Amino acid sequence: MESIRELFRIGTGPSSSHTMGPRKAADRFLQQVPGAARYQVTLFGSLAATGRGHLTDKALEETFGSRPLRITWKPEIELPAHPNALLFEALNESGEVIKSWEVYSVGGGALQEKGVSQVPLSIDCLTTMDQILAHCGESGESFWEYVEACEGKEIWDFLEEVWQTMSASLERGLHAEGVLPGGLGLARKAHSFYRKASLYGPEFKQDGLLFAYAHAVSEENASGGEIVTAPTCGACGVLPAVLRHLDEALNCGTKNILRALATAGLVGNLVKHNASISGAEVGCQGEVGTACAMAAAAATQLYGGSIRQIEYAAEMGLEHHLGLTCDPVKGLVQIPCIERNAHAAARAMSCCHLALLSDGVHKISFTEIVAVMKETGQALPSLYRETAGGGIAQAYRQRKKLVANGHD
Repeated sequence: MESIRELFRIGTGPSSSHTMGPRKAADRFLQQVPGAARYQVTLFGSLAATGRGHLTDKALEETFGSRPLRITWKPEIELPAHPNALLFEALNESGEVIKSWEVYSVGGGALQEKGVSQVPLSIDCLTTMDQILAHCGESGESFWEYVEACEGKEIWDFLEEVWQTMSASLERGLHAEGVLPGGLGLARKAHSFYRKASLYGPEFKQDGLLFAYAHAVSEENASGGEIVTAPTCGACGVLPAVLRHLDEALNCGTKNILRALATAGLVGNLVKHNASISGAEVGCQGEVGTACAMAAAAATQLYGGSIRQIEYAAEMGLEHHLGLTCDPVKGLVQIPCIERNAHAAARAMSCCHLALLSDGVHKISFTEIVAVMKETGQALPSLYRETAGGGIAQAYRQRKKLVANGHD
């Protein structure tokens, strides 16, 4: 299994699979063929269907700079390895292809080359939650201690940078106002939510702050600001919102926040390794559902829960997002993505509370629910897997069409 360094990636939004991944792929291709006469990039499947809304073309153009570049969009063609496929081609002066590279943006900013299996980093770690629970039950380790054993003590410096970046994006988002880019006319809400939350009683205030914090990070992402994938750009607001809220409510301190981040990273990595965190592959359940599971696990740990209670919270966070579609309006990471981050943050806290009320014993394990999520995602029609071809995106198009034709 890969390091959690590959899960928590620091970069700019709005999409880890449609912006961060293609930008990284373009940079790698240019390193291989820096002096071609011109370049072509063909985008396939989901990457082509929602690439304009996710600024895929802008990311590619910025990376290629002044070099001649042609981008071709083929949303109707889905390559077998993954819905997010790119074909890079370098051409000479005669127009002949001198180098080609087929690569897939598989979620969370990660890339997968055609015909090359992903090779786990050389860290000795188990690959299912059941195995890790059994190991920790024998060793007496907590989840964060297990992560440290796998990753080494230097992981804490990395996680501190992750937390600082999350906190910075949240602060920027809380104080920013105005309309988000992309043409939907969607106003930022984090600032007003934060102000209003302080005016209400303690029961409403918790949700108000969670919503404000999740909106803050998600709105920064939608604006192309620097965020941390957790596990993706589209779900980046859930975990920071929960951690910020609990840091304030429980006075956790940096050390405990970093340990919670380690546990959250372990949960996210297990989903990534055994299923998928790509909305184009399994729908939004793989993004926001995984983020909710990560945040629920982190919260339960911060409240002093046992490893069984932490696993139960994570299982509920993923289970109760099963079947969640990915149908972003206009291909933008805004509607319904931003609100979903806020609701998932609140649900993560609910999962934490329920798990803490229990003894952690339950019938369906996290390992099993990850397998069910993968199966469910593969059964979803492509309309509901980040193509913006159906669902909410289609409802928005139909309403716009009616309005344009003079109907209310």
